[in-house]
Amino acid sequence: MTSTLQSNKAIKMIKAAREGGYGFPGVVTYNLETIIATVRAAEAKRAPVQILLFPWAISSSDGLLVKAAAAARDSATVPIAVHLDHAQDENIIKLAADMPNGFDSIMIDMSHYEKDENLRRTAKWVEYCHERGIATEAEPGRMEGGEDGVAHTGDLEGVLTTPEEAQRFINTGIDFLAPAFGNIHGDYGGRDNIKLDFDRLRKVSETSAQSGVEIVLHGTNGFPDDIMANCVKHGITRCNVNKLVLKPYSEYYRAHAASTILTELIDEGILLIQREVEHQLDVMGASGKAG
Repeated sequence: MTSTLQSNKAIKMIKAAREGGYGFPGVVTYNLETIIATVRAAEAKRAPVQILLFPWAISSSDGLLVKAAAAARDSATVPIAVHLDHAQDENIIKLAADMPNGFDSIMIDMSHYEKDENLRRTAKWVEYCHERGIATEAEPGRMEGGEDGVAHTGDLEGVLTTPEEAQRFINTGIDFLAPAFGNIHGDYGGRDNIKLDFDRLRKVSETSAQSGVEIVLHGTNGFPDDIMANCVKHGITRCNVNKLVLKPYSEYYRAHAASTILTELIDEGILLIQREVEHQLDVMGASGKAG
Protein backbone atom coordinates (compact mmCIF):
# COMPACT_ATOMS: atom_id res chain seq x y z
CA MET A 1 0.00 0.00 0.00
CA THR A 2 1.37 3.41 -0.94
CA SER A 3 2.07 5.92 1.81
CA THR A 4 -0.74 8.18 0.57
CA LEU A 5 -3.25 5.42 1.38
CA GLN A 6 -2.05 4.55 4.88
CA SER A 7 -4.78 6.64 6.52
CA ASN A 8 -7.53 5.98 3.97
CA LYS A 9 -10.76 5.43 5.89
CA ALA A 10 -12.49 3.25 3.28
CA ILE A 11 -9.56 0.81 3.20
CA LYS A 12 -9.37 0.65 7.00
CA MET A 13 -13.10 -0.03 7.30
CA ILE A 14 -13.19 -2.75 4.68
CA LYS A 15 -10.08 -4.53 5.95
CA ALA A 16 -11.45 -4.43 9.51
CA ALA A 17 -14.69 -5.99 8.26
CA ARG A 18 -12.86 -8.77 6.46
CA GLU A 19 -10.66 -9.50 9.48
CA GLY A 20 -13.69 -9.40 11.78
CA GLY A 21 -15.84 -11.60 9.58
CA TYR A 22 -18.66 -9.12 9.09
CA GLY A 23 -19.97 -6.83 6.39
CA PHE A 24 -21.60 -3.43 6.34
CA PRO A 25 -23.85 -1.48 3.98
CA GLY A 26 -22.81 1.00 1.37
CA VAL A 27 -26.01 3.05 1.21
CA VAL A 28 -26.84 4.54 -2.18
CA THR A 29 -27.74 8.15 -1.49
CA TYR A 30 -29.74 10.62 -3.54
CA ASN A 31 -30.67 13.24 -0.94
CA LEU A 32 -29.99 14.72 2.48
CA GLU A 33 -32.60 12.55 4.17
CA THR A 34 -30.66 9.40 3.27
CA ILE A 35 -27.40 10.88 4.56
CA ILE A 36 -29.01 11.76 7.89
CA ALA A 37 -30.74 8.39 8.19
CA THR A 38 -27.56 6.45 7.36
CA VAL A 39 -25.48 8.26 9.97
CA ARG A 40 -28.17 7.95 12.62
CA ALA A 41 -28.51 4.23 11.93
CA ALA A 42 -24.75 3.69 12.17
CA GLU A 43 -24.51 5.61 15.43
CA ALA A 44 -27.55 3.87 16.92
CA LYS A 45 -26.04 0.48 16.12
CA ARG A 46 -22.43 1.53 16.79
CA ALA A 47 -21.49 0.23 13.37
CA PRO A 48 -19.45 1.29 10.32
CA VAL A 49 -21.22 2.32 7.13
CA GLN A 50 -20.39 3.96 3.82
CA ILE A 51 -22.32 6.62 1.95
CA LEU A 52 -22.45 5.86 -1.77
CA LEU A 53 -23.00 8.60 -4.32
CA PHE A 54 -23.37 8.28 -8.08
CA PRO A 55 -21.77 10.81 -10.47
CA TRP A 56 -25.22 12.38 -10.67
CA ALA A 57 -24.65 13.73 -7.16
CA ILE A 58 -21.79 15.84 -8.50
CA SER A 59 -23.39 17.08 -11.69
CA SER A 60 -26.89 17.66 -10.31
CA SER A 61 -26.00 19.76 -7.27
CA ASP A 62 -22.58 21.11 -8.24
CA GLY A 63 -21.05 18.90 -5.56
CA LEU A 64 -23.19 20.16 -2.66
CA LEU A 65 -24.46 16.67 -1.85
CA VAL A 66 -20.86 15.45 -1.72
CA LYS A 67 -20.00 18.21 0.74
CA ALA A 68 -23.01 17.28 2.89
CA ALA A 69 -21.97 13.63 2.94
CA ALA A 70 -18.39 14.56 3.82
CA ALA A 71 -19.56 16.85 6.63
CA ALA A 72 -21.73 14.06 8.04
CA ARG A 73 -18.79 11.66 7.83
CA ASP A 74 -16.45 14.05 9.59
CA SER A 75 -18.82 14.75 12.48
CA ALA A 76 -19.93 11.14 13.06
CA THR A 77 -18.88 9.16 16.12
CA VAL A 78 -18.51 5.91 14.15
CA PRO A 79 -16.46 5.06 11.04
CA ILE A 80 -18.12 6.43 7.90
CA ALA A 81 -16.62 6.82 4.43
CA VAL A 82 -17.89 8.49 1.26
CA HIS A 83 -17.66 6.51 -1.99
CA LEU A 84 -18.28 7.48 -5.62
CA ASP A 85 -19.90 4.55 -7.40
CA HIS A 86 -19.80 3.71 -11.13
CA ALA A 87 -17.74 6.67 -12.29
CA GLN A 88 -17.62 6.13 -16.06
CA ASP A 89 -16.87 9.66 -17.25
CA GLU A 90 -13.15 10.38 -16.91
CA ASN A 91 -13.83 14.09 -16.46
CA ILE A 92 -16.01 13.23 -13.46
CA ILE A 93 -13.33 10.93 -12.04
CA LYS A 94 -10.78 13.75 -12.21
CA LEU A 95 -13.21 16.25 -10.71
CA ALA A 96 -14.11 13.85 -7.89
CA ALA A 97 -10.49 12.95 -7.14
CA ASP A 98 -9.54 16.62 -7.01
CA MET A 99 -12.35 17.61 -4.60
CA PRO A 100 -10.81 18.67 -1.29
CA ASN A 101 -11.97 16.57 1.66
CA GLY A 102 -14.44 14.74 -0.57
CA PHE A 103 -14.35 11.07 -1.53
CA ASP A 104 -12.54 8.32 0.34
CA SER A 105 -12.89 5.91 -2.58
CA ILE A 106 -13.94 5.94 -6.23
CA MET A 107 -15.19 3.11 -8.42
CA ILE A 108 -13.49 3.42 -11.81
CA ASP A 109 -15.96 1.85 -14.20
CA MET A 110 -14.49 1.52 -17.68
CA SER A 111 -16.56 -1.57 -18.54
CA HIS A 112 -17.99 0.16 -21.63
CA TYR A 113 -14.55 -0.15 -23.29
CA GLU A 114 -12.94 -3.25 -24.81
CA LYS A 115 -10.93 -5.26 -22.30
CA ASP A 116 -7.41 -3.96 -22.97
CA GLU A 117 -8.59 -0.35 -23.15
CA ASN A 118 -10.64 -0.87 -20.01
CA LEU A 119 -7.56 -2.07 -18.14
CA ARG A 120 -5.34 0.71 -19.49
CA ARG A 121 -7.77 3.43 -18.45
CA THR A 122 -8.43 1.79 -15.10
CA ALA A 123 -4.71 1.70 -14.30
CA LYS A 124 -4.34 5.36 -15.31
CA TRP A 125 -7.08 6.53 -12.94
CA VAL A 126 -6.04 4.20 -10.14
CA GLU A 127 -2.67 5.92 -10.13
CA TYR A 128 -4.30 9.37 -10.26
CA CYS A 129 -6.57 8.57 -7.29
CA HIS A 130 -3.83 6.90 -5.26
CA GLU A 131 -1.63 9.97 -5.61
CA ARG A 132 -4.42 11.87 -3.84
CA GLY A 133 -4.95 9.28 -1.10
CA ILE A 134 -8.18 7.93 -2.60
CA ALA A 135 -8.89 4.19 -2.71
CA THR A 136 -10.18 2.61 -5.92
CA GLU A 137 -12.62 -0.06 -7.01
CA ALA A 138 -13.31 -1.84 -10.30
CA GLU A 139 -15.74 -4.41 -11.66
CA PRO A 140 -14.10 -7.38 -13.39
CA GLY A 141 -16.54 -8.86 -15.84
CA ARG A 142 -19.79 -7.00 -16.41
CA MET A 143 -23.01 -7.06 -14.42
CA GLU A 144 -26.25 -7.01 -16.39
CA GLY A 145 -29.05 -4.51 -15.87
CA GLY A 146 -29.29 -0.94 -14.64
CA GLU A 147 -30.88 1.18 -11.94
CA ASP A 148 -31.15 4.82 -10.90
CA GLY A 149 -27.63 6.16 -11.24
CA VAL A 150 -26.23 3.16 -13.12
CA ALA A 151 -26.52 3.14 -16.90
CA HIS A 152 -28.27 0.06 -18.29
CA THR A 153 -25.89 -2.30 -20.06
CA GLY A 154 -28.43 -2.56 -22.88
CA ASP A 155 -27.29 -5.07 -25.46
CA LEU A 156 -23.91 -5.57 -23.76
CA GLU A 157 -23.74 -9.14 -22.55
CA GLY A 158 -23.14 -9.75 -18.89
CA VAL A 159 -19.76 -11.40 -18.21
CA LEU A 160 -19.16 -13.36 -15.02
CA THR A 161 -15.88 -12.74 -13.22
CA THR A 162 -13.17 -15.41 -13.36
CA PRO A 163 -10.08 -15.58 -11.11
CA GLU A 164 -7.97 -14.77 -14.17
CA GLU A 165 -10.11 -11.73 -14.94
CA ALA A 166 -9.89 -10.63 -11.32
CA GLN A 167 -6.10 -10.90 -11.41
CA ARG A 168 -5.86 -8.66 -14.47
CA PHE A 169 -7.75 -5.95 -12.61
CA ILE A 170 -5.76 -6.52 -9.43
CA ASN A 171 -2.65 -5.82 -11.50
CA THR A 172 -3.94 -2.29 -12.20
CA GLY A 173 -3.47 -1.52 -8.50
CA ILE A 174 -7.11 -1.35 -7.41
CA ASP A 175 -8.04 -1.78 -3.75
CA PHE A 176 -11.53 -3.32 -4.06
CA LEU A 177 -13.13 -5.73 -6.53
CA ALA A 178 -16.86 -5.89 -7.33
CA PRO A 179 -17.25 -9.35 -8.92
CA ALA A 180 -20.05 -10.46 -11.21
CA PHE A 181 -21.20 -13.90 -9.99
CA GLY A 182 -24.87 -13.85 -10.97
CA ASN A 183 -25.74 -10.56 -9.27
CA ILE A 184 -27.37 -7.87 -11.42
CA HIS A 185 -28.17 -4.18 -11.28
CA GLY A 186 -31.88 -3.51 -10.88
CA ASP A 187 -34.65 -5.90 -9.89
CA TYR A 188 -34.45 -9.70 -9.96
CA GLY A 189 -38.20 -10.22 -10.05
CA GLY A 190 -38.38 -12.51 -7.04
CA ARG A 191 -36.18 -14.75 -4.92
CA ASP A 192 -36.31 -17.60 -7.43
CA ASN A 193 -34.51 -15.40 -9.95
CA ILE A 194 -31.57 -14.67 -7.63
CA LYS A 195 -29.02 -17.22 -8.84
CA LEU A 196 -25.61 -16.54 -7.31
CA ASP A 197 -22.57 -18.66 -8.08
CA PHE A 198 -20.92 -18.85 -4.66
CA ASP A 199 -18.28 -21.28 -5.86
CA ARG A 200 -17.17 -18.68 -8.41
CA LEU A 201 -17.21 -16.02 -5.68
CA ARG A 202 -15.04 -18.21 -3.46
CA LYS A 203 -12.42 -18.66 -6.18
CA VAL A 204 -12.34 -14.93 -6.98
CA SER A 205 -12.08 -14.12 -3.27
CA GLU A 206 -9.12 -16.47 -2.87
CA THR A 207 -7.34 -14.80 -5.78
CA SER A 208 -8.05 -11.35 -4.39
CA ALA A 209 -6.98 -12.23 -0.87
CA GLN A 210 -3.51 -13.20 -2.09
CA SER A 211 -3.00 -9.58 -3.20
CA GLY A 212 -4.72 -7.93 -0.25
CA VAL A 213 -7.62 -6.75 -2.42
CA GLU A 214 -11.06 -6.82 -0.78
CA ILE A 215 -14.37 -7.94 -2.29
CA VAL A 216 -17.47 -5.71 -2.37
CA LEU A 217 -21.01 -6.48 -3.51
CA HIS A 218 -23.24 -4.78 -6.08
CA GLY A 219 -26.78 -5.74 -7.07
CA THR A 220 -28.71 -6.50 -3.87
CA ASN A 221 -32.22 -5.23 -4.71
CA GLY A 222 -34.71 -7.60 -3.13
CA PHE A 223 -32.12 -9.77 -1.34
CA PRO A 224 -33.66 -11.78 1.53
CA ASP A 225 -31.70 -11.66 4.77
CA ASP A 226 -30.28 -15.16 4.41
CA ILE A 227 -28.84 -14.47 0.96
CA MET A 228 -27.24 -11.24 2.16
CA ALA A 229 -25.76 -13.00 5.18
CA ASN A 230 -24.43 -15.76 2.93
CA CYS A 231 -22.64 -13.20 0.76
CA VAL A 232 -20.91 -11.83 3.85
CA LYS A 233 -20.08 -15.37 4.95
CA HIS A 234 -18.28 -15.81 1.63
CA GLY A 235 -15.94 -12.90 2.31
CA ILE A 236 -17.81 -9.87 1.00
CA THR A 237 -17.34 -6.75 3.11
CA ARG A 238 -19.18 -3.66 1.83
CA CYS A 239 -22.60 -4.55 0.43
CA ASN A 240 -24.21 -1.86 -1.71
CA VAL A 241 -27.89 -1.32 -0.87
CA ASN A 242 -30.30 0.82 -2.87
CA LYS A 243 -33.99 -0.11 -3.08
CA LEU A 244 -33.40 -2.62 -0.31
CA VAL A 245 -33.34 0.27 2.19
CA LEU A 246 -35.11 3.01 0.19
CA LYS A 247 -38.28 1.15 -0.86
CA PRO A 248 -40.39 1.88 2.29
CA TYR A 249 -39.37 5.54 2.06
CA SER A 250 -40.37 5.75 -1.60
CA GLU A 251 -43.69 4.02 -0.97
CA TYR A 252 -44.47 6.33 1.94
CA TYR A 253 -43.79 9.42 -0.17
CA ARG A 254 -46.04 8.17 -2.96
CA ALA A 255 -48.87 7.48 -0.54
CA HIS A 256 -48.64 10.59 1.65
CA ALA A 257 -47.02 13.42 -0.33
CA ALA A 258 -50.35 15.07 -1.20
CA SER A 259 -51.77 14.97 2.33
CA THR A 260 -48.79 15.53 4.66
CA ILE A 261 -46.90 18.72 5.40
CA LEU A 262 -43.38 18.67 4.01
CA THR A 263 -41.49 18.72 7.32
CA GLU A 264 -43.44 15.73 8.63
CA LEU A 265 -42.93 13.95 5.34
CA ILE A 266 -39.16 14.45 5.55
CA ASP A 267 -38.90 13.42 9.21
CA GLU A 268 -40.92 10.25 8.68
CA GLY A 269 -38.88 9.45 5.58
CA ILE A 270 -35.65 9.69 7.57
CA LEU A 271 -37.03 7.30 10.21
CA LEU A 272 -38.08 4.78 7.57
CA ILE A 273 -34.64 4.73 5.94
CA GLN A 274 -32.89 4.59 9.31
CA ARG A 275 -34.96 1.56 10.31
CA GLU A 276 -34.00 -0.32 7.14
CA VAL A 277 -30.29 0.56 7.42
CA GLU A 278 -30.26 -0.59 11.04
CA HIS A 279 -31.80 -3.89 9.95
CA GLN A 280 -29.11 -4.43 7.32
CA LEU A 281 -26.39 -3.64 9.85
CA ASP A 282 -27.77 -6.48 11.97
CA VAL A 283 -28.04 -8.84 8.99
CA MET A 284 -24.45 -8.17 7.92
CA GLY A 285 -23.10 -8.56 11.45
CA ALA A 286 -21.83 -4.97 11.72
CA SER A 287 -23.82 -3.88 14.76
CA GLY A 288 -21.58 -3.16 17.72
CA LYS A 289 -18.38 -3.42 15.67
CA ALA A 290 -17.60 0.30 16.04
CA GLY A 291 -17.39 0.06 19.83
